[in-house]
Amino acid sequence: MSPTTDAAQQTGSRLAARALTLAYEDRTVVHELDLAVPDGQVTVIVGPNACGKSTTLRALGRLLKPRGGAVLLDGTELARIPTKRIAQSIGLLPQTPVAPEAITVSDLVARGRQPHQSWWQQWSDADERAVTDAMARTDVTALAERSVDELSGGQRQRVWIAMALAQETDLLLLDEPTTYLDIAHQVEVLDLVRQLASPDADGTRGRTVVTVLHDLNQAARYADHLVAMKAGRIVAEGRPGDVVTAELVREVFGLEAVIVPDPVTGSPLVVPGAPWTPATASFPAPAPTPGKAL
Repeated sequence: MSPTTDAAQQTGSRLAARALTLAYEDRTVVHELDLAVPDGQVTVIVGPNACGKSTTLRALGRLLKPRGGAVLLDGTELARIPTKRIAQSIGLLPQTPVAPEAITVSDLVARGRQPHQSWWQQWSDADERAVTDAMARTDVTALAERSVDELSGGQRQRVWIAMALAQETDLLLLDEPTTYLDIAHQVEVLDLVRQLASPDADGTRGRTVVTVLHDLNQAARYADHLVAMKAGRIVAEGRPGDVVTAELVREVFGLEAVIVPDPVTGSPLVVPGAPWTPATASFPAPAPTPGKAL
């Protein structure tokens, strides 16, 4: 177990993976992964395509059964916990959720209350408050009666996050929540994610958020705890300032880069250079274009 994982445990970690191995049929995707998710913080998982980021997130939400090891919630394996209790503890927003045709914003957000429903306990004042609060927190109250189909990408993502908030779970898993969004909407969604983990005015700890992002600079800017993966294994984890180095970018992404402070936040900012090649590699000069003088 890495020192950063030990540190996460010491600061509190309700959700953890122990020697987690994940596979699709005969193909192993994640290898004996240890991870302690720090409570009340934003944990961002980064890495190249097909390195196991989303697969790990699915396992943390019990959408994928481990081939080996386990995911633990409050020290108990997810496999031993009733589904309803998990749904009341962990909210999971997949990469490309699909809304029923013509459903309104308020109706979609209300679906987040399903884990709290039963045949003897139907819609209650507590459900109404949860939906109202979730819509206010995500600034979608004015959209309540509009069809989800009519919304912009950023608005739609905020509605999906509102549904997850209405579920009233302490743990929230988001798989690439900025996919297909332009830069303005990406920032809008990530600002919201950052707010969700921030303590309330009364000092109440914020939600624990685990998200997968492709943009390393956004990850470094918004994460409290950064996890870098490659080929199904954790290469480094910890504070972004400790994790994001030129050496890590080269090792994980195969890219030469210069790391400078973000002029706004001070977080590490990756400035790409040429793709990494061995120092001994040499390349022929480009051939001159016919008819042009050198």
